[in-house]
Amino acid sequence: MIEVQGLTFSYSRDRQALHGLDFTVEDGEIFGFLGPNGSGKSTTQKLLTGILKGYGGKATLFGQEVSSIRGPELYRKIGVLFEFPYLYANLSALDNLDYFASFYPREQRRDARELLELLECKPDFWKKPVSSYSKGMRQRVSMARALIGSPRLLFLDEPTSGLDPSGAVLFRSIIERERKKGTTVFVTTHNMLDADLLCDRVAFLSNGSLAALDAPKRLKEKNGSRQVVVEYWTQGRRESQTLDASELAAGLPFAPDDIVSIHSQEPTLEDVFIQYTGRGLT
Repeated sequence: MIEVQGLTFSYSRDRQALHGLDFTVEDGEIFGFLGPNGSGKSTTQKLLTGILKGYGGKATLFGQEVSSIRGPELYRKIGVLFEFPYLYANLSALDNLDYFASFYPREQRRDARELLELLECKPDFWKKPVSSYSKGMRQRVSMARALIGSPRLLFLDEPTSGLDPSGAVLFRSIIERERKKGTTVFVTTHNMLDADLLCDRVAFLSNGSLAALDAPKRLKEKNGSRQVVVEYWTQGRRESQTLDASELAAGLPFAPDDIVSIHSQEPTLEDVFIQYTGRGLT
């Protein structure tokens, strides 16, 4: 679906943003692109969606070089959720969706009202100007805009930004539902929880270069310690003890009935990111 080889891009002679990226995204995959501000995430997405021109190396979508795909031909196959909602503030949600749907063939268009219901947008607001919406409501309408043309490839930039926890859970379920329908999803995000729960693979980007690329689970396993922390009761007190996994083979040094909990010392995805890049996400 996406193939990138030796991708480079410079904003000016002394400001190179990307330093030879190599990665592929398979059909039906949810692929996470993670990195701190200024690492090149948005630049890469803008190149892949045809917004930025003049890159070096190779970047193909649907087997065609991005630079050779005519605008309408590309945009009818993809949906894009920008980090900041891209909507006409003086129009209502329905008017926005009807307008953006008009760029797609009729057979591709999804029903605007069904999408708004799916995204749990309050019906009372459907015909009110977007300027009166909260940030979370605008994000929901923006997601509807990204889905209105039944895209084969979905680009999501910070998809759960501005959403409360229940909204974030809803968005993750919708993204997973789209994947089950065969849609490929390219996610750029700071949110490690989204990446960990959603993505089949993640790429760590640092200063315009890839620092690591693998499934979240494998990255955590490769960079974790083989230890467990056991909490237990002893003489009326709650205690904890860290044990190497090899010690468990010899048996626990206390009665099983006294155990409160056992936790593996698996790092978080953010812990792993910092190991590879030396930087946090902000």
